[in-house]
Amino acid sequence: MESKEIILEFWRRMESNDFYSASELLHDEFTLEWIQSNERIRGRENFARINAAYPAGGKWTFVINNIIAEGDLVVSDVTVSDGTRRDRAITFSTIRDGKIWKQVEFWPEPFDTPEWRSAWVEKIELSDGN
Repeated sequence: MESKEIILEFWRRMESNDFYSASELLHDEFTLEWIQSNERIRGRENFARINAAYPAGGKWTFVINNIIAEGDLVVSDVTVSDGTRRDRAITFSTIRDGKIWKQVEFWPEPFDTPEWRSAWVEKIELSDGN
């Protein structure tokens, strides 16, 4: 599989909520970094367990908003929801030996528009997938 196809398959398996199946696409030396909280997850077993243990409000859904691949680097912008919360994840994935070797992930928190710039901007009404 090409790098982009590997990541598309990864998100498809994540959508199944079978995180052990998704972890089969991870390299033996896999690491995932959550930059905002300064955490690193090592290994496919830890990846599957932390996802399975998350106190979700329901079944997870994953909508790919955008995906860009160049060589072994794939960047995906994905809307993630458990029916209670809705977040966006920006993931930089590096492929090695046909597996996901490293991911660096950003989970930006939404915030209200500061009043000072309201004269120059318009609010975006987001739906799933945007």
